Amino acid sequence: MTITSPPAEDRRRVVAGATERLHTEFAGIVSRETVERFVDDSLVRLSASRYDDFVPLLAERFARERLRAVARLEGAILSDRPTVLFLCVHNAGRSQMAAGWLSHLAGDRVDVLSGGSTPAAEVNAAAVAAMAEVGIDISDAYPRPWTDETIGVADVIVTMGCGDACPVLPGKRYLDWELEDPAGRDVSAVRPIRDEIERRVRDLLGDLGIAVG
Repeated sequence: MTITSPPAEDRRRVVAGATERLHTEFAGIVSRETVERFVDDSLVRLSASRYDDFVPLLAERFARERLRAVARLEGAILSDRPTVLFLCVHNAGRSQMAAGWLSHLAGDRVDVLSGGSTPAAEVNAAAVAAMAEVGIDISDAYPRPWTDETIGVADVIVTMGCGDACPVLPGKRYLDWELEDPAGRDVSAVRPIRDEIERRVRDLLGDLGIAVG
């Protein structure tokens, strides 16, 4: 995937607006310069997305996620919630379904992140449809790359087919889930993958000592 920057004028406008909002949100935690740098970098990283007009909004969401991770790493934000990071190649199917299941089952008891080694331009439509069948809406999810911050803040990193591209850091708990790739499959073929992911997420929550109904 080739990443190109948006037009300079549009980029400046997006960065300025998002920087103001996030600087207010993270006041006293990270500097304005850091906020601006993360917004700008997030915008560039998502420029290959097919979400067009939504890219500025997604870049702000991505920057917020990364800034929160930085604040956690630096001890500026304290939390006793475990952070789970799901990684696959495109961050369009398996990792998005896993993140959806974990958020649905654990609620605010776990911080959930996901990313890809080569993010797709959009989330797999069959994965979105399969999750909707069980009452989980991942239609607002978007593929993004993993970053040093999101990897650094994770307590558990679950890999799904990214092989040698997956980062390995000392002190992290790693799980490797061998799952079929839903890319190019219809909803009927994605359902068994969805259900297997649910089973594994429930097992993971049990290992983390988090009860689910």
